[in-house]
Amino acid sequence: MPEVKIYSTPTCVYCRHAKKFFEENGVKYSEFDVSADEKRAEEMFAKSGQIGVPVLDIGGKIIVGYDRRAIKEALGLE
Repeated sequence: MPEVKIYSTPTCVYCRHAKKFFEENGVKYSEFDVSADEKRAEEMFAKSGQIGVPVLDIGGKIIVGYDRRAIKEALGLE
């Protein structure tokens, strides 16, 4: 299973959807609250060019937003 990182904020609905998907599928992930961690926010922007969340880093593949199909593909769940 690839390493999974989620850049999120506490109020983001789509972030919660992504985390729920990971939990339901037994995917371990690291979560970074970019509203409270400027260094991680800069890291997220450098990887994605985006300031919106969620930004997912799945084994180096960057997915912006909660794109269930892209997430499943990146995790090899399809």
